[in-house]
Amino acid sequence: MDRFNSERSSHHILGYRQLAAVLAGLLLLTGVTVGVSYIHMGFFNIPVALLIACTKVTLVLLFFMHLKYEETIIKLSFIGTVIVLVTLIGFTFWDVAFR
Repeated sequence: MDRFNSERSSHHILGYRQLAAVLAGLLLLTGVTVGVSYIHMGFFNIPVALLIACTKVTLVLLFFMHLKYEETIIKLSFIGTVIVLVTLIGFTFWDVAFR
C-alpha cells in the first residue's frame, strides 16, 4: 500500500512554473470575461460567457484538482457530467427561445 501511494503521488507533483502559468491563464480569462461583458453581442453574450467559464473550470479541474493525472474512470465520469450539464443548459435555452 505504501508503494502504491508513493508511486501515485509522484505523478501529481506540478512545478511552480506550470501552476503559475495556469494561474496567469485564469487571470487572463477573467480579464477577457470582464472585457466581453462590456461588448454587446446580442444573442451570443451568454454562450460566450459560458464558453469562457467552461474553459476556466477545465483549467482548474485539470491542473489544480489533478484530473489530468487521474485514471480513466474518473475522466469518463467528468465527461459524462459535462454532457449532462450541456444537455440541461441546452434544454433551458431551447425552452426560453421558444416561449
